[in-house]
Amino acid sequence: MRQDSLYDDSPSSSRVPRSEQERLAQLKSQIRHHDYLYYVKDRPEISDGEYDRLFRELGDLERAYPELTTPDSPTQRVGAPPLDELGKVQHERPMLSLDSLVESDEVLAFDQRMKRELGTDKIEYTVEPKFDGLSVEMIYDHGTFVRGSTRGDGNVGEDITINLRTIRSLPLQLQAGTYPDHLVVRGEVYMRLSDFHALNRRMTERGNDVFANPRNAAAGSLRQLDSQITASRPLVVTCYEVMAMTGIYPPSHWAELEMLALCGLPVPNLRRRCETIDLVLAFHRETEDQRDNLPYEIDGVVVKVDRRDWQARLGMKSRSPRWAIAFKFPPRKEITEVQDIVISVGRTGILTPLALLKPVEVGGVTISRATLHNADEVARKDIRMGDTVRVERAGDVIPAIAERIPVSNQVRSGPFQMPHHCPICGSAVAREGAYFYCTGQAVCPAQLKGAIEHFASKTALNIEGLGKKTVAQLVDQGLVKNLSDLYRLDREQLLKLQGFAERSATLLLDAIARSKTVPLDRLLMGLGIRQVGQHIAKVLAKEFGSLDAIMAADRNQFQEIREIGPEISESLISYFQESSNRQVIDQLHELGFSIVGTPSPQNRRALPFSGKSFVFTGGLERLTRDDAKALVEQLGATVSSSVSKRTGYVVAGTDPGSKLDQAQELGVTVIDEKTFLDWIGQQKES
Repeated sequence: MRQDSLYDDSPSSSRVPRSEQERLAQLKSQIRHHDYLYYVKDRPEISDGEYDRLFRELGDLERAYPELTTPDSPTQRVGAPPLDELGKVQHERPMLSLDSLVESDEVLAFDQRMKRELGTDKIEYTVEPKFDGLSVEMIYDHGTFVRGSTRGDGNVGEDITINLRTIRSLPLQLQAGTYPDHLVVRGEVYMRLSDFHALNRRMTERGNDVFANPRNAAAGSLRQLDSQITASRPLVVTCYEVMAMTGIYPPSHWAELEMLALCGLPVPNLRRRCETIDLVLAFHRETEDQRDNLPYEIDGVVVKVDRRDWQARLGMKSRSPRWAIAFKFPPRKEITEVQDIVISVGRTGILTPLALLKPVEVGGVTISRATLHNADEVARKDIRMGDTVRVERAGDVIPAIAERIPVSNQVRSGPFQMPHHCPICGSAVAREGAYFYCTGQAVCPAQLKGAIEHFASKTALNIEGLGKKTVAQLVDQGLVKNLSDLYRLDREQLLKLQGFAERSATLLLDAIARSKTVPLDRLLMGLGIRQVGQHIAKVLAKEFGSLDAIMAADRNQFQEIREIGPEISESLISYFQESSNRQVIDQLHELGFSIVGTPSPQNRRALPFSGKSFVFTGGLERLTRDDAKALVEQLGATVSSSVSKRTGYVVAGTDPGSKLDQAQELGVTVIDEKTFLDWIGQQKES
C-alpha cells in the first residue's frame, strides 16, 4: 500500500520552483475531486466556469513545465495520435460471461442448487443492474491507471488504454489514501440515453449514419483507432468486480463494491444485498418497473452469491461462474402495422429483409423498422405488407417482429418474395443456405468499401497505405467506383484527400503500381469471392494454373477437386457469371495487370529454381515474407522454415536469427536481400 505523493521530486523537475510543483499537484487533486463529484456522484460543488478556470491554470503550468505532465493528469484525456491497430492483451484472469435466466422458477432452482452445493439453507446475494454496454478490464498500479482492454474472447482482449483514458468518469489516479499496490477491475462502458440521443442528433446534422442503439455507439466509440474520436463521445464506465489485487481480498462482493467506491471508482448505485431469494425476485420486479426512468439501458439484473469464500467453493464452468447469473427482463413488445418490406444490402453483400413499420414506442424508443432476418424467417412467421404484428426489442436492443396478429376479415397482400437482382447495383442475387447475397461484390456500392479494403489487405494484393480511412475517402468522393479505378488514380486526386502530402501520395501510387504484378492465388483471394479464402485460392491456382481457365470452368470441373464441394463451386460460378465482375477483370488486364499463374508439376521441373529450397531469416525491407515466398515458388523453388543440409539458399535480412548461424555451420549459401532481388529480376527478364 502507498499514498499519492504531493509533488514530483524526480531529477527532471529540478528546474521547476517548488511552489509551482505544489500548485500543480494541488490543481490535479482539486480537478480529480470535482471530476469525481460531477461524473461519478452527479453532485457538482462548483460552477462550470470555476472548473474551466482550474483546468486552464493546470494546462498553463504543464505547458510552462512539460516535464511535470504525467499520464494521469486531467489534461491527458483529449486523446492521442491514431493507432495502426489495437494490440492484444492477455487478461490476468479470464473474463467470463454469465448464464442467462428469464423465468422466476429458473432463479428459484438456481437458489436451491446453491444451497445444496454449499450445504446451507441460507444464502445472501448481491444484486445489481445488468448494464448493456461493453465489458472492459482496467489495471491500476500504485493507484495509477496503467492499462485497459476489451473482453475479447475472455482470455485475450484488445488494448484500449488510450481510449479509456478519455472517459471522464474513470479516475486516472485513485483517491488519495490507501489502495492495493496492484488492482485489476472489471467494468462496463456504456452511454447514457440522453447522451446517445444527443450524439445521434449531431450525427444526423452532419449527414453521417446514426447508431442503432447505445450499446453499438459505446462499442464503436471505444474501439476507435483514433482516441480523439473516443474523447468526443459521451462514454461512462461503471465498475462491478475485482478481478485481481495484492493484499487481502474483501470478504464479500458487497464489501468489494464498497472498497472500489472508497478508491474513487464508479460502482452501481442501484444495488442491494438480499438475505433471501424472495428479496432477489422483489428487486428484479422493482428494477423492471423503474427501468424506463433510468438514465441508461439495462436488460436485467445480475445475481451473485455474496460471500467470496462460497464463490471459491462453487467455482467456475468453462465459460461462466457457477455462483452468478443474469436474471433477464422479458423483451418489450408493442403492436403496430407493417407498411412495407424492403431489402437492405450489407457490407458483405447479404440481403436482409426489413419491415418498415407504422412508428410505435417500445420501451421509450420509437421503432419504425425491424429486421426480418432472412427469407426463411419471413416465410415461417408469414409476414406480409399490411399485417398487424407484435414488435419486440430482442435482447432489449435490436427491434424484431415477434409474431403476426391475425385480423378478422382482413384481405392480405401476397407472400413476400426475395428479389432476383440486387436493389443497389442490379447484379444477380444468389443463395447460400438461408441467406441471399448480391454477386456484384466489388461493383456494388453497398459492398465497395469492404471489397477494396479486402482487395488491398496483406493476404491479397498487399497495397500498403490503402487503409480504411483512405478507402472511405476514395469511395465517398466518387474517385473509386470499382476495383479497377484504383489503377486510374493520380497524384492530384490523392493530394485533395485529408492526410495526404506529396510523399504519402507517391508512396501509395507506387504501392498500387507494384500490385499490378500479382500471383494468381492472391488475386483470387483479393476478388472477395464468397467462400474462397487463402487455402482454396491456392488450390484453384495450383489446379487450373490461370485465371482464364478458372473463369471457363464448370461445376463438374470445380467439384472434381477434392477440397471443393457444391457450395464453393456454386459461389465461383455465380461470381464469374456476373457480367459486372468479368468487366472489372477485363479492365484490370487492360490497365496492365500481370497475373502470375502457378506452374503445373510438369512445367515446374523446367523452372530456373526447380528443386531449390529457400529459407528466409530476419526482416526484409522491400518485400513482405509472403511476397518473397510467392516469388520463389513461381520460379519453381520451395520455402522451408528450418535450415538443413538440403537447404539451397538462406536469404538473410536485417537482424537475422539463429538460422543464419545454422546455415554458416552447415556450409549453406547465404545471400542478402539485394542479391536475392537481383536473381529474381534476372530470371524474369530471361
